[in-house]
Amino acid sequence: MSLETTKTSITGQVEIDPASLLGKIQKYWNERIHDLEMTSHPPGTREFFRDLDEYRFDKLRYLPRVVDFSGYRGKRLLEVGCGIGTDLVRFASGGAQAVGVDLSATALGLARKNADYSGVGLELGLANGEELPFQDASFDVVYAHGVLQYTADPRRMVAECHRVLKPDGQAIFMVYNRISWLNALSKLMQVSLEHEDAPNLRKYSIREFRELLAGFRQVRIVTERFPVRSRLHRGWKGFLYNHLFVGSFRLLPRPMVRPFGWHLMAFCKR
Repeated sequence: MSLETTKTSITGQVEIDPASLLGKIQKYWNERIHDLEMTSHPPGTREFFRDLDEYRFDKLRYLPRVVDFSGYRGKRLLEVGCGIGTDLVRFASGGAQAVGVDLSATALGLARKNADYSGVGLELGLANGEELPFQDASFDVVYAHGVLQYTADPRRMVAECHRVLKPDGQAIFMVYNRISWLNALSKLMQVSLEHEDAPNLRKYSIREFRELLAGFRQVRIVTERFPVRSRLHRGWKGFLYNHLFVGSFRLLPRPMVRPFGWHLMAFCKR
């Protein structure tokens, strides 16, 4: 039996100066949908969500291996920067009490449709991740995959995620690894990274990321996302990447290349 989605039950003032960095970030994500170029179907259709889900978990095929989306049944879970709800729907389908906030009203509108199509209940609301509208110790889990690197004040966002976690709760973050194969390749091939035009984009070394998370009692960082064939880049550069680089990279011993994964995943205990 399908649950009816909660349209918006998160309250709070979201007043952001449009001229501020955070205001520019909000405008940017209101005008863009992540991975939109990977589907030919109109935004908000069932086929649109199917295509973007399939693309995300092909590109990030490591993610269901390191994050057990079905492992949080009965847990109250918050996703900060939930976007169109791709990951949040998976958490909800696995039995989590899923709550999502985002700075983009555009993304939240799509997340509601995604929840409706998927037949899951989500609690969604417009909110600034640097000023979360929740009481202390409200959640068992906080998840922010690919969000800290784009916000105006990542330390403030981390502090807010820590604040709303229950004692012994878990936070899961992902940022981009500055010392990575993809960052080096993008410079060598002179190919821009996705959303490199965002108003704010930070990349971290493992040491810098660990320092950012110093307020947590326990932090485990895992390097992930190694080369897979890309549908995004075409032409001769895309051909070289898909047919030469990806195959050659896979021949390298994984212990040698593991520190250079593009994604730094952090699993933290409060």
